[in-house]
Amino acid sequence: MATLRPLDDRVVLKVLDAEEMSAGGILLPDTAKEKPQRGKVTAIGEGKLNKDGKRAKLDVKKGDVVLFGKYAGSDVKVDGEDYKILRESEILARMEN
Repeated sequence: MATLRPLDDRVVLKVLDAEEMSAGGILLPDTAKEKPQRGKVTAIGEGKLNKDGKRAKLDVKKGDVVLFGKYAGSDVKVDGEDYKILRESEILARMEN
């Protein structure tokens, strides 16, 4: 089983599925679903290297559920699983309960 280890300020997300129902309770077919914009952080890089040679700590951590832009990052498939790799700056928000 392969392990993804992102570089610098990149983050690996397990994309969470789009909603199955609309806000009004109508079941949506696959063709009508929005592109997923939520993901669970599965791995983070060490942080971007600053001019002084130190790494900047990332604000997200493994296990966080985050929102990202529709067309952010790169989609990859590893061992049959779909992941998205993007820079931390492409993450829009962290979801908190």
